[in-house]
Amino acid sequence: MPIYEFKCSKCDEFFEVIVMGSDDDNTISCPECDSKEFERVVSKTNFNMGSSGAGQAKGVQTQERECSGGSCKTYTVPGETR
Repeated sequence: MPIYEFKCSKCDEFFEVIVMGSDDDNTISCPECDSKEFERVVSKTNFNMGSSGAGQAKGVQTQERECSGGSCKTYTVPGETR
């Protein structure tokens, strides 16, 4: 189930909604002012897999090891399973 972020056109509040398969924009309203006037905004990601680890999300663990092709990294993200 995807989580979408919205900005209320009436009170400028940002809010997130978990969208079920059958939900549409008609069932969504601002939790602050109950307005149905809003726009979907592009959410920022909080995870970065850059080589320096800068900006990495809290709780993410990195494990480095030697592999046949050189060095390898494994990232463990809290709450994620394989």
